Amino acid sequence: MLDRLEATSIRAEDVEGVTFSDLGIGDSIGRALTAMGAVSPFPIQAATIPDVLAGRDVLGRGRTGSGKSIAFGAPIVEKLLRGRSERREIGRAPRALVLAPTRELAQQLNHTIMTMGREVGVFTTVIVGGVKQDRQVEGLRRGVDIVIGTPGRIEDLVEQRKLNLGAVEIAVVDEADHMCELGFLEPVQRILRRTKPGSQKLLFSATLDAEVQTIVKEFLPEPAVHEVAGEEQSTSTIDHQVLVTDRYDKDAVLEQIVRNPGRIVVFTRTRAYAERLAEQFDDAGIAAVSLHGDLTQAKRTRSLEKLRRGKVDVLVATDVAARGIHIDDVALVVQADPPDEYKTYLHRAGRTGRAGNDGRVVTVIAPARRKRTQQLLDRAEIGAPMIPVTPGDDLLDTLTAPPAPSVAEAEPEAEATREA
Repeated sequence: MLDRLEATSIRAEDVEGVTFSDLGIGDSIGRALTAMGAVSPFPIQAATIPDVLAGRDVLGRGRTGSGKSIAFGAPIVEKLLRGRSERREIGRAPRALVLAPTRELAQQLNHTIMTMGREVGVFTTVIVGGVKQDRQVEGLRRGVDIVIGTPGRIEDLVEQRKLNLGAVEIAVVDEADHMCELGFLEPVQRILRRTKPGSQKLLFSATLDAEVQTIVKEFLPEPAVHEVAGEEQSTSTIDHQVLVTDRYDKDAVLEQIVRNPGRIVVFTRTRAYAERLAEQFDDAGIAAVSLHGDLTQAKRTRSLEKLRRGKVDVLVATDVAARGIHIDDVALVVQADPPDEYKTYLHRAGRTGRAGNDGRVVTVIAPARRKRTQQLLDRAEIGAPMIPVTPGDDLLDTLTAPPAPSVAEAEPEAEATREA
């Protein structure tokens, strides 16, 4: 179905000289955006903001890091400001809803939208699991304009009759493909059905799988469809490399890689391996923290803050961090364990090369995984050279050298060994 939806493609050069004011964003919100460093709109923002302000349903296709939070956040705040009554009732029901697949993404979206909203008296609250609901319920009791949260806790508070979605005029589903991957399709459908009849729907997704199509078919029958030209990983400013080493040498090679300058995110398949690598790096004098599902929300937040504030340079994470976590200036993404799905590869790679910056993705594999990794890259439409390395090689030169031709013939694949 979505293949038949014609997308309006926009390029960076198409929005040169365009301002947020030109798109219909008022001066107060514009000043907040400038203070946040958003001096001029990114392509996805220039494409979608006018349609959101006009009340159209919008389907935005694009990779993470393209500025989607402002693309829907700024016009939502602007619309609520324009339609706000002079009297601010205590306990007023929210008029806008933003659904995110993870707690971290919900909190980051709230930070962005709250920063714009508080300039004009539009208030937000975050509704997520993993923490006590008391403060969230108290925020709803006082009255709020925009609710931002994860489907599980939102549906829980709706069922407790502590959250009323009947006044929601604008509903956003962000990272819709990941939302479906996590099993949230049916909760999202139930939540959207509780919003005001005829409410405006906005959906943003990097990929458009069958379950995402289900949401679009029911809730966005005639959307304005936008995508940004040249945003695919294969044509972005990200360089990809695969380093091939003996599996017994992998940890030593990884330790050498993370000694490179800049902010680095390392992805592992298991929580135990993430912890072990972070400890290994720390013992070697490389400041590192881990991020995985066994950590409490408070510890996960602290790990991210240490990275953002420069107290550590290396974050070792499972795929809980592959989506929705915004970390500026990630110079290098390292895949200590290659993923099984090409979409996971793309989501991990999306942590670097954001907003037009250069980035690099390095995948470390044993020789037995060459064939499988090449198949993964082919599905992702990514060209990456496969470079044999051993501990002690000058990996700084390897990682900064121009990409070499990819290995044409992959070795026969043996049974791959998973890390503990």
